[in-house]
Amino acid sequence: MKKFSLSGQFVDIPNRQIFPAEVSIENGKIGQVKKVTQAPDEYIMPGFIDAHVHVESSMLVPSEFARLAVVHGTVASISDPHEIANVCGMEGVEYMIDNGHKVPFKFYFGAPSCVPATPFETAGGEINTADIEKLMIREEITYLAEMMNWPGTVNRDSEVMEKIAIAQKFGKPIDGHAPGLKGELAEKYILAGISTDHECFTQEEALDKLKHGMKISIREGSAAKNFEALIGLIDEHADNIMFCSDDKHPDNLAVSHINHLAARAVAENKDLFDVLKAACLNPISHYKMKVGSLKEGDPADFIVVKDLEKFEVLKTFIDGNLVAENGKTLIESVSNEIINNFHTNKKSVEDFAIDAKSQTVRVIEALDGQLITPEIKGEILIKNGKAESNPEKDILKITVVNRYEDAAPAMAFIKNFGLTEGAIASSVGHDSHNIIAVGVDDESITKAVNLIIEAKGGVSAINLNQSIILPLPVGGIMSAEDGYKVAEQYTTIDKMAKEMGSSLQSPFMTLSFMALLVIPDLKLSDKGLFSGQEFKFTDLFL
Repeated sequence: MKKFSLSGQFVDIPNRQIFPAEVSIENGKIGQVKKVTQAPDEYIMPGFIDAHVHVESSMLVPSEFARLAVVHGTVASISDPHEIANVCGMEGVEYMIDNGHKVPFKFYFGAPSCVPATPFETAGGEINTADIEKLMIREEITYLAEMMNWPGTVNRDSEVMEKIAIAQKFGKPIDGHAPGLKGELAEKYILAGISTDHECFTQEEALDKLKHGMKISIREGSAAKNFEALIGLIDEHADNIMFCSDDKHPDNLAVSHINHLAARAVAENKDLFDVLKAACLNPISHYKMKVGSLKEGDPADFIVVKDLEKFEVLKTFIDGNLVAENGKTLIESVSNEIINNFHTNKKSVEDFAIDAKSQTVRVIEALDGQLITPEIKGEILIKNGKAESNPEKDILKITVVNRYEDAAPAMAFIKNFGLTEGAIASSVGHDSHNIIAVGVDDESITKAVNLIIEAKGGVSAINLNQSIILPLPVGGIMSAEDGYKVAEQYTTIDKMAKEMGSSLQSPFMTLSFMALLVIPDLKLSDKGLFSGQEFKFTDLFL
């Protein structure tokens, strides 16, 4: 491997100083950091790390995710392959690892701890304790991915504790997922061995978890946005804060990544070195990543940025290889295989009819920028004895269709999608990735769902004049095509959904979480309407 050097203003995060330096790189490692009297007004600093992300939510396979991420200075990610595991089981996890190996990006995958996420939905795959053991042996698996079963954890369920014990045996950390958990329950959850959480949405909750030794990842994704609520924590807890996206759609990933969070934090007058510690260094130590932090002898994983305010990335290096420069990726697309698990037939309009028992129903309230969905009451329209959407009050029909076998669709109603015509649908539906659709009328819902069934995966939109689908053939949740082209296609369909009336920042990302039963309160699985507070199915009509 070639030997080279470059000069600039060296950002020494641990020692909290910046100085002109010449950095030599040899055989993919940092050779020497030599102070000089003068250097260009460009800043040499460690690369950014996404401390928790589901690559699948970018709708891109790992090799394409990497091509976009490096442009923004991201050199590594803590990636939970939970989504593809719910579709294809162990084959899906193996696919992510193998695909990630095809490009010079540092993917650190976790062993999915909750597949399926709950027994109240139909998934396509399962990861059992024996599978966890097999995965933990692998070098590429560096942690036990988010333990969403917090009730099982605090009650010391035997299977949950066995999974945790396997991770501890291999000396690998355990990620958490416990939105809203505080007090004694949070303490019991953490004492079981859970070391991080990315689900906090208030400072009070995060401080309670920090108090008991947990690390907090501040999340800002395409749907869940907790940065504003939590960034103040960095002032007193910089050693225990990380940044993550969790879920980031391709159009957003094409624009920015963790660099944007660093810029926002600095803009809010947060200490530069505290911000960079969270964005670049803390994940390395917590997850024992083989990612360089610009120490001599480290892997040469670093970036050159124009300034330390906007963090405009000029160059990204991974293992001494230049992988992005001046806003252009230098990682080439690779050939990708297609794996999938899609076995349902097209639906008819009659499949989405609901016999009306009353005019008042439980309604899922979708909140922009949040994953929590309060239960509210609403009035629907009744025509010929059938319950229908009430667009004037923005109460629309929502369905979840089992995509692994033929079954009757589950039906409910939702508020805040704002559609005044047509329907949108997606086979990206956390966590089991059944088909989810929201629409004004049954005909539109049927068309949107059937477009996805025909393509065996994708996101679709139907209005009075046109039909659009972005195919996602890999597991029904990812495309193997060029990431920038996918981002363009997604931008088009997202724009169409907004022209149909949706005021949500990311309608399809929000839609994808409406079947996520582990986030309270009211959600819809392919088996029915579900109360996250009571953790059981509930009636639609009141």
